[in-house]
Amino acid sequence: MKTIEKKIDPAFYDAVASGAKKFELRLGDFEAQIGDVLLLREYDRANNAYTGRTIEKKITDVRHFNIDELWWTIDEIRDHGLQILSIE
Repeated sequence: MKTIEKKIDPAFYDAVASGAKKFELRLGDFEAQIGDVLLLREYDRANNAYTGRTIEKKITDVRHFNIDELWWTIDEIRDHGLQILSIE
């Protein structure tokens, strides 16, 4: 088990802290495994500074996908974007 530190935008911090947001979409430029801890540090891009608020969340699932392996074409993704849905 390891701790992975990442920035989080203030617009998302409270939703993660309250438990309403139960997912993170991240660039796959690091290794993460079930059981690792995600340390999220709130970062204000407008001021180019950390706010001091942090939260730790245990990683319960990891999914990887490559853009070339998706059902949609690049043009469809550019036109409509992607959505990540959290479901219960």
